[in-house]
Amino acid sequence: MKRYLARQLLGLALLLAMLGHAVYEYRIGLIDRLEAIFYDARIRLTMPRTLDERIVIVDIDEKSLAEQGRWPWSRDRLAVMMDRLFDRHGVDVVGFDVVFAEPDLSSGIASLEALARRELRDNAAYQNALRRLRPKLDYDARFAAALKGRKTILGFYLSGTDGAQSSGVLPPPVLPASAFADRPIAVTLWQTHGGNLPNLQAAAAGGGHFNPLVDFDGITRRIPLLAEYGGAYYEALALAVLRAKFDFPPLIAGFVDASDRYAGLEWLELRTPQGNLRIPVDANVSALVPYRGPQGSFRYVSATDIINDRLPAGELAGKIVLVGTSAPGLMDLRATPVAAAYPGVEVHANLIAGMLDDEVKEKPAYLLAVDAVQIFFAGILLVVLLPLLSPVKAILLASLTLLGLFAMNLALWQGANLVLPFAGVAVLVVLLFVLNMSWGYFVEAKTKRQFAELFGQYVPPELVDEMAKNPEGYSMEGRKAELTVLFSDVRGFTTISEGLQPDQLAALMNEYLGAMTQVVRRHRGTLDKYIGDAIMAFWGAPLADAEHAAHAVDTALEMQTALKSLNTTLRAKGWPELKIGIGINTGMMTVGDMGSPVRKAYTVMGDAVNLGSRLEGITKQYGVGIIVGEGTREKLGDAFVLRELDRVRVKGKAEPVGIYEPLERAGAVDPATLDRLKLWSQTLHAYRTQDWDRAEMLLLNLVRAEPHPLYELYAQRIARYRREPPGEGWDGVTTFETK
Repeated sequence: MKRYLARQLLGLALLLAMLGHAVYEYRIGLIDRLEAIFYDARIRLTMPRTLDERIVIVDIDEKSLAEQGRWPWSRDRLAVMMDRLFDRHGVDVVGFDVVFAEPDLSSGIASLEALARRELRDNAAYQNALRRLRPKLDYDARFAAALKGRKTILGFYLSGTDGAQSSGVLPPPVLPASAFADRPIAVTLWQTHGGNLPNLQAAAAGGGHFNPLVDFDGITRRIPLLAEYGGAYYEALALAVLRAKFDFPPLIAGFVDASDRYAGLEWLELRTPQGNLRIPVDANVSALVPYRGPQGSFRYVSATDIINDRLPAGELAGKIVLVGTSAPGLMDLRATPVAAAYPGVEVHANLIAGMLDDEVKEKPAYLLAVDAVQIFFAGILLVVLLPLLSPVKAILLASLTLLGLFAMNLALWQGANLVLPFAGVAVLVVLLFVLNMSWGYFVEAKTKRQFAELFGQYVPPELVDEMAKNPEGYSMEGRKAELTVLFSDVRGFTTISEGLQPDQLAALMNEYLGAMTQVVRRHRGTLDKYIGDAIMAFWGAPLADAEHAAHAVDTALEMQTALKSLNTTLRAKGWPELKIGIGINTGMMTVGDMGSPVRKAYTVMGDAVNLGSRLEGITKQYGVGIIVGEGTREKLGDAFVLRELDRVRVKGKAEPVGIYEPLERAGAVDPATLDRLKLWSQTLHAYRTQDWDRAEMLLLNLVRAEPHPLYELYAQRIARYRREPPGEGWDGVTTFETK
């Protein structure tokens, strides 16, 4: 729990940091950058990539520059272009993404006017000719005449540079200075402007600024629909073109609560014959540009083709036309979410199309609360669950959480046009996952390594992993516990070792000990030590095991089975077969790390351990492979079929104990064996009551059914007791004077 608590506290700290970023004023730069990346990714993932036929871009492209000459062109040609667009093609609205700030003197009228004022001022013929030619040579007037009475919108720019010189004039503001009264609305504020010639702006139906709001990373994602200049509010080019299409309906500011003077501006509204258009805006009264796709989402027509009348008449009827440039040399390329160099005129086209389709994404203030809620619940879920899960499950949970959050985010993006923040919660999920995986690797892996160093040589790896989940519950300090101990020994090992070369003996023992150790570990045993050819193991520590006696007996039975398979291999190599005796006992023991400062071992000690060793030593006396003590029999209950062998008093013990041979798990013994066990129980009863005749008769029946050294042992004892009766006080206990 301490480890989980530490991880959860760290996770909560991350959660609070993300909540602070989402709700309060302080910003985390990395998250802001990621948010921009995620926003751009959603744009690219969901943009329709279709051609919008409603808007056409008349492009001052390289082809036009090659045919018409460098920009700016004489305005008589622009007048021709306007006449072609409105009269021949029947377009609806024309918006210019260029500024006409300086007069056009390319006709030479300025020089002619100078002559008329000086050298030729008295020349009546010259004056009359100039008077007739002036309308044709005043290209600005010709262009103004082409603009007048038509839905034409001129562009202008605003600048935030203090002290810069303004030029040209601006159209009338769309909203007066009193439009928002005392409401704290953060409209972008500008100090200077670059407008159009007065006669041109007066002739046009309106004007709009083409200033984008470039984000911190240089990407154009927003355009301020309203900009404040000189105490009044001016509309963006895209909004002015849209209003022109619908015959300039008034612009209505939208507030959630109009009576609340502190309420922020949520939308701008146009009441059109086709219904109300509501355009969502952010805190800066900016609209997110709903990009349709890469460059070319709108039809491009070369300006020179319009001037030279190369298009069939009426081909652009009813279209919204934006005049701009894609030529790199004219410097109107912008970095956008869909391209690093994107024509500025097409940015305006995208915004117009989005406003027409009601597809402008919105990011209202209440989404901050939604973001905080998703961060809180996702964070709490992961803070609580991740420390409890394995790496695979943790990866699955973190992945599903991210996918679920992204699916919800995308559904709001597509279905409701809401831009729900995603970076904060995504970073939180990743950080919580990395925190827990790092903790697992650097902290818990260290704990596991320590456990492996402490217990790995004794305990199977899977038990080490299980123990490492709760290291506080385990210690190598000495303690008392009821455990089960097993001793096994190779019979006649001295004779075997004398018949083999040293390398052969080493190979034989490695195979034998390796096979037996695998069996011990398979049954959750703790390997204590090798004593020459002997093996000592125990169950119930360091990992608690309620079935320690049963697991020890299962181990002994499987060791005998494994030995048969091993003997087949030994015979094939010409080596002697092995026989082992196994002693098992259950009781209270002292378990822990014991030894000297030079060498220690995790082992068990006590009378119950000594008895287990003695039981192994007497297996050969009874001709059996396994003997378990009385404590083990009581712990096993009815789980195994046992054959009682005797009651003995081993060396060093005054109290007699019953000893038993485990045959198989209950239910695995055939009926004939069970019948013999009943007969053997009757034999033992006759033996202990000194009914020698009955005991001998029963032994004869057993030997005929299945000869066994145990029966021969008891036959010899009966013969001895017939010669030397044990007397009236005999308790039927066999005393061993040697180990």
